[in-house]
Amino acid sequence: MADAFYIKRGDTSPKLIYTLSPLVNLTGASVVFNMRKAGLANTVNRGAVAIVAPATAGVVSYGWAAPDTALAGTFIGEFEVTYADGTIETYPNSGYLNVIISDDLG
Repeated sequence: MADAFYIKRGDTSPKLIYTLSPLVNLTGASVVFNMRKAGLANTVNRGAVAIVAPATAGVVSYGWAAPDTALAGTFIGEFEVTYADGTIETYPNSGYLNVIISDDLG
C-alpha cells in the first residue's frame, strides 16, 4: 500500500514530513522532492527539502510553494537523496508517495 499525503488546492501548509525507509543517515546529504501528475511524464516540481535534526533519523520536510498545489488531482512524488559521497538513492524505493490535492471551495 502506498503512502498518501492530502492537501487542498492553493494551500502551502502543512509541510510534507516524511521518514525515509529503510532508515537512512542523512548527514552531509542533500535532498530534493520530485512530483508529477499521475499518468503524465513531466515533473511538476523539483524542490529542495529540509533535513529534520538529527540527520541520523532519516526525516525530511518539504515546504510547499503556491505553484506546487495550484492544480487539483492525484500526483506521485519521491525524495531524491544525494549522499555526501555523491551516490544517489530515491525514496520510497518501491512505488511513489501519492499526493492528493483536493479542489477547494474558495
